[in-house]
Amino acid sequence: MESWKLKLQGSWNEIKGKIKQKYGDLTEDDLIYEEGKDDELLGRIQQKIGQSKEEVKKWIESL
Repeated sequence: MESWKLKLQGSWNEIKGKIKQKYGDLTEDDLIYEEGKDDELLGRIQQKIGQSKEEVKKWIESL
């Protein structure tokens, strides 16, 4: 499993807080995490912040 997915599963509430601090225009609906729908979440974040999926993955891994 990719490390960004493991990070989501392990500490999603902490990561979500950091994402909201950096990107205040993301809503709770944008940040809903459901098991098995990692790519969907990634797509919503990517669409809102205007970065590629790879850039978002790397950023999540760095948190």
